Amino acid sequence: MARHGTLTSDWPRFAPWRAINIDGEADEAAAISELETLVRGMFAPATFLDLARHFVVYETNGPAVAKIMAMSHQYHGVNRAVAETVRATGPDGDRHIGVVWHTQGSGKSLSMVFYAGKIIGHPALENPTLLMLTDRNDLDEQLSGAFGRAASLLPRSERADDVAALKRLLAVPAGGVVFSTIQKFQPDKGGDYPRLSERRNIVVIADEAHRSQYSFTRGYARHLRDALPNASFIGFTGTPIETDDKSTRQVFGDYIHVYDIRHAIDDGATVPIYYEGRLARLHLTNELIDEDFEDVTEGQEDEVKGKLQSKWARLEAMVGTPERLQNIADDLVAHYHKRSEALEGKAMIVCMSRRICVELYDALRRVPGCPETAVIMTGSATDPPEYQRHLYSHVKREELKERFKRPDDPLTFVIVRDMWLTGFDAPVLHTMYVDKPMQGHNLMQAIARVNRVFRDKPGGLIVDYIGIADDLKRALTQYTDSARDEAMLPIDVALDLAREKHDVVAAFFHGINYHGWTRRTPTCSSRYCANCWRTRSTASCAATW
Repeated sequence: MARHGTLTSDWPRFAPWRAINIDGEADEAAAISELETLVRGMFAPATFLDLARHFVVYETNGPAVAKIMAMSHQYHGVNRAVAETVRATGPDGDRHIGVVWHTQGSGKSLSMVFYAGKIIGHPALENPTLLMLTDRNDLDEQLSGAFGRAASLLPRSERADDVAALKRLLAVPAGGVVFSTIQKFQPDKGGDYPRLSERRNIVVIADEAHRSQYSFTRGYARHLRDALPNASFIGFTGTPIETDDKSTRQVFGDYIHVYDIRHAIDDGATVPIYYEGRLARLHLTNELIDEDFEDVTEGQEDEVKGKLQSKWARLEAMVGTPERLQNIADDLVAHYHKRSEALEGKAMIVCMSRRICVELYDALRRVPGCPETAVIMTGSATDPPEYQRHLYSHVKREELKERFKRPDDPLTFVIVRDMWLTGFDAPVLHTMYVDKPMQGHNLMQAIARVNRVFRDKPGGLIVDYIGIADDLKRALTQYTDSARDEAMLPIDVALDLAREKHDVVAAFFHGINYHGWTRRTPTCSSRYCANCWRTRSTASCAATW
């Protein structure tokens, strides 16, 4: 076994180096030892100097400073992306750089940081402007925070708070890094979006490039192309492009580099995810709840919102009955305590509306033994009083986020609707209780919150209360056969593996009565008795079983 890491890396964060040649192809490395691959690949002078210069960042957490270095897939993926960027932005380039698929939890945001750091100073780009594009405000905030912590690699970045600021920042002829949501490319009523720059060295870097908002045939992305007609586009995604998704390839191009679930688990970059179905019965009700639908469908076009609103409201009413929520609360607390006997960690609860978030919180507080819980959701001053107590300022929400990430903090449960389901990284999180319909990329991104490496955590667990199994199957059809098998494992697989390992360990103690070893007594002195296994005497056992 051969692994690399930094001075501050815990052992689970050490990773293998998978390729010798500069292109990152693993064919040659497969026939030789991991140690030789590491020495010949990572410590080749050009590679090692490149790593030290462009692939190291520092992050602070209170007084502690962590030194973070790229893993093999990040190094090779980023360098391929840089080469494609030089090609696409050149005089004869097609401005389609491509798509980097690095599965959720494997450091996609850091890959974006390393990529931006290399091209911002690349002589062929001639002081480029990088537009970091997301489709959600919380993702924009998280990504800009990740870039802000990489001051050693990048110049100071600017975040466009409104449309006017975006136009001002992109009209500047000099280079830099600008963060924005795609929704800011909205023209004034009755007008077209103005052309801001015709420079060819503008690179648009889209997070989660598969989303429909990036299609150039209509909407915001059409206005983006009008504003920056000569810009080049690259997409980073944590989930694969759907086989019938032609628009994403038309905008960004084909895959540049792929690091899927199977490779991530093999390298120890992520842990497996297991699935357990615990469906809670739906009770029909005549009550129709007109939940604020704007946040639920954030980023969707108006006509899509109108079609979904009525259906969503009816389902929300059935899911959110008091009896059902109390049943879920009782089961959830009991399930979590049982799981905690074997594995310490925290849990996230996903609900389909703000009302259900609040009422499930109240139901949980009525369950004896329920740990400290917080609701994380958006809101406004017009919300009813029962919502107001769960609405926090940005500073307070960040404080709760840091508390939830700390293993020794008593905040154990968080209840969310949309927030923290993408871009949120809490390695201590090992269980997600799902009571919200989700599909496709949104579902795969959400469940990946539990796949982070943490101490001896063997895997994350998805507990399904509403019936997402069929949606999971449909979402997984976009993966290769091997990656699909690794993406989601039934809980029975983990139980079978546990039984197998138990049989192996039990064989070590063949002929020894190890039952009741936790009740060992000092009166026994036999070296063969599991009841007092610390002794070395050959005297017979005097313990009472």
